[in-house]
Amino acid sequence: MAAPTLDILFEDDHLLIVNKPADLLSVAGRGPDNQDSIHTRAQALYPQALVVHRLDCATSGVMLLAKTKVAQSELSRQFRERETHKEYQAITYGECAADQGEIQFPLITDWPNRPKQKICHEQGKPSLTRYRVLEQDGRRRRVLLIPVTGRSHQLRVHTMALGMPILGDRFYAPAPVIAMADRLLLHAQSLYFRHPASGAPFTCTAPLPF
Repeated sequence: MAAPTLDILFEDDHLLIVNKPADLLSVAGRGPDNQDSIHTRAQALYPQALVVHRLDCATSGVMLLAKTKVAQSELSRQFRERETHKEYQAITYGECAADQGEIQFPLITDWPNRPKQKICHEQGKPSLTRYRVLEQDGRRRRVLLIPVTGRSHQLRVHTMALGMPILGDRFYAPAPVIAMADRLLLHAQSLYFRHPASGAPFTCTAPLPF
């Protein structure tokens, strides 16, 4: 049996950046059936590999890991202080009033249905997504999504609430839109940050799979 693989986009003594495939966990979950993940695959190559951030299991694209605790600490600080810049692309279905704008629905965990999230204007955490329609074919749109905040499932809930759920989204899209794709059509295409050792600006991109 072949060893689990990683699509490595960049690495040096401090960083490991990979292109995560759809439907692979970022970190191992509970139980023997949920042990395969980007983190466990990275640790098979580099036992010291540490997680900096996560992507939803269903989402593909750029994922950053650290090779040292010092690098992890600095990169985590950049994410926490919103000094990073992330761009995603998605294919959506539905109607959208404007070709670009901001989505600011506050989000909270939907506890009876977790890990789903929901909009809650009373208790939800402030959440901001910027978007721009790149292409349109009937009711299908290719959309650039820029999360300013980093809430769980933020892009999936925000696009759904705007009236254009993402194709293949088994959590939030209606059944006909789920059936339009065999995976969630959401991809983390680029990530900007500063190198944890040199401080130099750094952008990594992952090829679009759809």
